[in-house]
Amino acid sequence: MRAARLISAVLLLQSRETMTAGELARELEVSERTVYRDMEALSAAGVPVYADQGRGGGYRLVGGYRTRLTGLTREEAEALFLSGLPGPAGDMGRAGALAAAELKVLAALPASLRDAPARAGRRFHLDAPGWFGETGPPALLRDLARAVWEDETVELRYRRKDSEVARTAEPYGLVLKSGVWYLVARVGGRPRTYRVDRVTAVRPTGEVFQRDEDFDLAAHWREQAAAFLRSMLREEATVRLSPAGMRALRYAVEPHAARQAAENAGEPDGRGRVVTTLPVESMAVAASELMRLGAEAEVLAPPELRERMAAGAARLAELYRPEAGVSGSR
Repeated sequence: MRAARLISAVLLLQSRETMTAGELARELEVSERTVYRDMEALSAAGVPVYADQGRGGGYRLVGGYRTRLTGLTREEAEALFLSGLPGPAGDMGRAGALAAAELKVLAALPASLRDAPARAGRRFHLDAPGWFGETGPPALLRDLARAVWEDETVELRYRRKDSEVARTAEPYGLVLKSGVWYLVARVGGRPRTYRVDRVTAVRPTGEVFQRDEDFDLAAHWREQAAAFLRSMLREEATVRLSPAGMRALRYAVEPHAARQAAENAGEPDGRGRVVTTLPVESMAVAASELMRLGAEAEVLAPPELRERMAAGAARLAELYRPEAGVSGSR
């Protein structure tokens, strides 16, 4: 445990040049007293750690000292090669850079760990696109990725239903979700999200924008995804579910809706059935989804949805009447 922490401390000092004891303590999740002892241990082991005294001081490594990756465990080395995403990196035009970086890391590993990439590659594979999706990245993805890397403002043309719109955008980041690429960009001072496969033209302006360093792409995406789900599931249905229906609900409706239904469920009755509130996109969509559960789900409200379910059940009953025959004729 301590050895891993000492290696982390050295790597932190390599990447940030100077850090105070308080900063190191926060990063390593230890006390400042432990940091003092760790710095003494590193110095005793021959690592050239120097302490700058006074206001604005801190610890730093002397003479451009760099450590080789000899402190990695096998688990850490294999996880390192799992972290690379060759498919998406290639889509953005970075496959060569990724391969070169992996080669350099591999060269720095001790001989006992150089089988890490092969072991990871034989055991895990990322196939990001969804089923039945288009093959290959969007045509303008690499142009947008270059603008994202270089913080360059671009002129976009974007397809919206039956029309195209033009926007001047500051491209902040790219997100890959279920095989679909999205661009997050500031337009008119506000963050906007665009599907990359609907971008029809990208023109670099040659102007570099000032990036807001407080902008958190991952946090922004989580908020947008949650808001999108809330906007889709804008209506509610009250449903009585059997134990089997409750288990099968996650296969019939959106995962977010199934989680909400589980949280809203009341106490089970004598037959194990529960009444819950289910967020739905619309009454038509809800009827289609809940019909998949058959008799394991009973809609209690609203009346419109209950009537839709009754009409659907009546059509099924008519279709499967014994005297109707296979052909459906009377």
